[in-house]
Amino acid sequence: MSDEEDYEYEYDEDDDAMEDQPDFEYTDEEEEQDDGQVALENLYYNAKGMRDTDAAEAIRAFEDVIVQERKQGGEDAFGPWSFKAIKQLVKLHLRSNDDIEKTRKLYSRLLECISTGKDISPNAVEKGINGMLERVASLYQTSKASMGPSTAQTLAVAVYDDTLQLFHPDTGSCKNERLWFKANLKYGQLLFEMNETGKLQKVLKDVTLHQQGNESTATSSSSTQTMEIYALQIQLYSRQKDHKRLRETFRKAMAVRGGIPHPRTLALMQELGGKMHMAAREYEAAGKTFFQAFKSYDEAGDPSRLRCLKYLVMASMLHASSINPFDSQEARPYRDDPEILAMTNLVQAFHNNQIQSFEKILRQNQGRIMEDEFIREHIEDLLRTIRTQVLRRVIQPYKRITLKAIAHELNDIPVSDVESLLVGLILDGLLDGRIDKVDGILIKNANAGSAGLGSTVVSPRSGDGGAADCSEEACCADMQTMIDSLERLSTHITSVKTKDRRQMRSVVA
Repeated sequence: MSDEEDYEYEYDEDDDAMEDQPDFEYTDEEEEQDDGQVALENLYYNAKGMRDTDAAEAIRAFEDVIVQERKQGGEDAFGPWSFKAIKQLVKLHLRSNDDIEKTRKLYSRLLECISTGKDISPNAVEKGINGMLERVASLYQTSKASMGPSTAQTLAVAVYDDTLQLFHPDTGSCKNERLWFKANLKYGQLLFEMNETGKLQKVLKDVTLHQQGNESTATSSSSTQTMEIYALQIQLYSRQKDHKRLRETFRKAMAVRGGIPHPRTLALMQELGGKMHMAAREYEAAGKTFFQAFKSYDEAGDPSRLRCLKYLVMASMLHASSINPFDSQEARPYRDDPEILAMTNLVQAFHNNQIQSFEKILRQNQGRIMEDEFIREHIEDLLRTIRTQVLRRVIQPYKRITLKAIAHELNDIPVSDVESLLVGLILDGLLDGRIDKVDGILIKNANAGSAGLGSTVVSPRSGDGGAADCSEEACCADMQTMIDSLERLSTHITSVKTKDRRQMRSVVA
């Protein structure tokens, strides 16, 4: 979606007063007033004034505008006031939702007016059709419950199909390449929401072939259109979990230069790209991509920025990064937002290895955190990450420690979960040791200090192995380590001296 298109929706589609403003041209000559045109204008605005008070009377008045203009034309042709009147009739029927078939016929009449009418400006046509397509899509999204999804969907599909047929740049009776392309993108987004994968793939094929035909005249506009096509493809591949195509399309989209898509379009691609990296456990890349999506949503003023900020925090913790995401200039203003505060506290507990506080925050903020399906999918990985961090700190001083003692330090998780964490560390080469499953003890090898978990020390007493004795036994273990080191050093010095004396005797001999 381009910036220009967004502004059309924001200022034109729902503001009838703006829609109906004529295109003025400056001239020094005073134009004569056409009494017939003045009468049509008065009829139209009188009818428009009755829309909210008497819809039935307004419909009759708009029909009268059409009849009077066709009489004045002399050729029974539609004109600009007929175009405006029919457009208002379609809006009234869309608002009432009472007769879908009649609404469709009125829209076909509007397209006929565009195709055969006189003096209807292309700009008015484009603005009017864009606004009408948005209304139909909005009707499907908001009226599925009252109208039934099949009825709303039938109307929306019929309206878009008729529009695309009329404005097709090669076969349409009223060719308009720009309007056709925009309508296709809107249609594709609507089909995605309808889960109409087959029709969506056809739309993507049509716009892709059209775009490839214009590659020879690459402009900023064509680059923007290319990115909008990629955005639709990325959404489709993400839903289908086609990770190969998703990764390739995302790479191509991020490599496009010169395009100026709407920040919301860019943010959507980046958010789905971040989810793609998360699925592949590429947490560092996911964090960077979510951060870009957060900034794009923020630029667009879209509340989805808070959702992306949550994902950024989660990716940062899964990456076990020491950098707090809320330290960045862009994220700092949101750290105390009620929607984000739980994640702020969560990341603080994570960085401080406070596993009890971490799990307590998760329990107390089920709504704020766990309601998001994507976050729920990664909570187990998140718990495993912080438990692994705390586990490495707990076993650091020991050569031998019971699995029960470790489980107690990890907020009394099952011993089987402790075994799973230890096995993961051993297989990843981060722990040099073995598990005595009979006695439930972790035994680190003598050189385990080089395995990334700190110095090797004596294990606590295996009689009770409780966590309550950990601090006292850690001190004893430190002293024993120092004694062992001194003994090894003394032995080494003695052996060196003995070797030197033997060498001296051989030289003297």
